[in-house]
Amino acid sequence: MGLLLTKKFDTLNDLFVDQVKDLYDAEQRLTKAIPHMVEAAQSPELKSAFEHHLKETEGQVKRLEKVFELIDTKPDRETCDAMKGLLSEGDEVLDSDGDPSVIDAALIAAAQRVEHYEMAGYGTARTLARQLGLEQVAELLQQTLNEESAADDKLTHIAETSVNVAAATS
Repeated sequence: MGLLLTKKFDTLNDLFVDQVKDLYDAEQRLTKAIPHMVEAAQSPELKSAFEHHLKETEGQVKRLEKVFELIDTKPDRETCDAMKGLLSEGDEVLDSDGDPSVIDAALIAAAQRVEHYEMAGYGTARTLARQLGLEQVAELLQQTLNEESAADDKLTHIAETSVNVAAATS
């Protein structure tokens, strides 16, 4: 609550720009975090999913830069404290010892928390863009929302068909 008191939202556009800046920071942080997840993953399928999502995340950063261009705003980051917290929890998994398949299950859990946060953020930003009549921007945000949802589905599939199965027999 205190954080909102330091900002000024006079228009829906003010809120929208703040949300996009927050997402931009979150994606920038992820481009640095995902390589550590790739390195920590033992499952080849999980490692591959993280590598694929890193490429998508880099594309999402570029897409957000296009959003900034379309709204005639300099690409800027608003510190995303939520992502910082999610990544901090993920670091705990990266620093953990234990059975590799259980660690992979923990990596999936941490990654899915991130995906769900991103889906909420992109859904909100897309809805605000539509309300503001920014249809091209809304379409770009929807593309990323679709990618985040697909990444979450892929992680669920990997968990249910291999990683969690292996972790349960450890």
